[in-house]
Amino acid sequence: MSPEPTGQESPDRLYTVTGGRGGTDESSLDSVALIVAESEPSLDMQSEHADILRLCLRPIAVVELSAELGLPVSVVRILLVDLLDTGAVTVRHHVPSTPLEGPRHDPDTLKQVLLALQRL
Repeated sequence: MSPEPTGQESPDRLYTVTGGRGGTDESSLDSVALIVAESEPSLDMQSEHADILRLCLRPIAVVELSAELGLPVSVVRILLVDLLDTGAVTVRHHVPSTPLEGPRHDPDTLKQVLLALQRL
């Protein structure tokens, strides 16, 4: 795992970790999106990528990953895009509900539940 957060990472280290890349599309990975590992870390993987996969054995929010790794959220998003591109992680987006609507439900899931109940 990465060393304990020091509160302020060196700009040189952050540049190295991201390969000099800038920010990602904010809408694709919001801070509360849950990240789940779909594979094990490999030996040839960048250490930060491997750390993310170890932390994502259970769903974990982007902002929690940032805190655990001691890296800015913007840097974690860049690393997550790398892992998403290879299929090493998946994202579960939060679906907000409003007090008037109640919780939102996925129509496909509801259809599967209905079919399963009909088979009983």
